[in-house]
Amino acid sequence: MSDARTAILGRLRASSQVGPLPDLDTAVLERRHWPISERAERLRKGMEAVHTEFLDATPADWPGVLRAFCDREGFKNLLFGPTSEAGSILAADWPAGGTQLMPYDRPVEAFKDELFTGVDAGFTGTVGGVAETGGLLLMPGPAEPRLLSLVPPIHIAMLKASTIHDTFWAAIKALGWGRALPPNALMISGPSKTADIEQTLAYGVHGPKRLIVVLVNDLA
Repeated sequence: MSDARTAILGRLRASSQVGPLPDLDTAVLERRHWPISERAERLRKGMEAVHTEFLDATPADWPGVLRAFCDREGFKNLLFGPTSEAGSILAADWPAGGTQLMPYDRPVEAFKDELFTGVDAGFTGTVGGVAETGGLLLMPGPAEPRLLSLVPPIHIAMLKASTIHDTFWAAIKALGWGRALPPNALMISGPSKTADIEQTLAYGVHGPKRLIVVLVNDLA
């Protein structure tokens, strides 16, 4: 080991033994507060600015609203997690004919070709949203794997208005992420886009080219 590397590692080890960190001053993070009835509109405004699309629904009719959208768009299929809360509700109210539900119930190795070339859209639930910046919060896991929202060209997400938080800080507190950060948490504000190639904005290069939010008004 070189003398320089030994010196660097020594400084790092010494810096890790300075004692407990001071209490975090979160006052500046607590300033944003809006009535719960305004959060959905703020989130929507922020996300529509980056090309996210919205479907308005109620707790009773959101599967039908989603089905009608899929049929209008001419989707052959919709990939979903059958064991998730939103997925089980969707499957119970999905009529035969038209767009077919495709369950994500196998290891990716078992249907890789179909997943990457034969899926029209993917559906997930959410664990909340952020009004201040406009974004959806997802926690991929066994019931809704990460590829469900990443690989299909269109991502459709169901968001309950009651789960929209003022700020990301408020969401972290409400979801308990300060105590135990989930192994895979996502914040999504719009469809995938990049301008790396000749500074030309392109959608769908690194993920879905469209993001549709089924906004469920459950505040009544």
